[in-house]
Amino acid sequence: MGEGEIEIDSVEPIELAEVTPQLAREAGFLGVADLLNVARHGKGENIYLIRFHYLHTPLEPSAPRRNAGKERGGAETRSRAALRK
Repeated sequence: MGEGEIEIDSVEPIELAEVTPQLAREAGFLGVADLLNVARHGKGENIYLIRFHYLHTPLEPSAPRRNAGKERGGAETRSRAALRK
């Protein structure tokens, strides 16, 4: 994804029953089981739906340049959702 920042749009508590196949696919997973295999950790009694987006920001002229040959623009790429338990 290159240089940039993640900006949080919302964080909301949800119930396990609200973790639908559609939500899992929107979050980039194959299905609910795939999502829970990644998201479930610790004793995990709380589930949060976190919506965020990636801001691709250009480097400051004085900043060290990694990947110097790549073009840098201000385009925003939207991510769908992440679930953390």
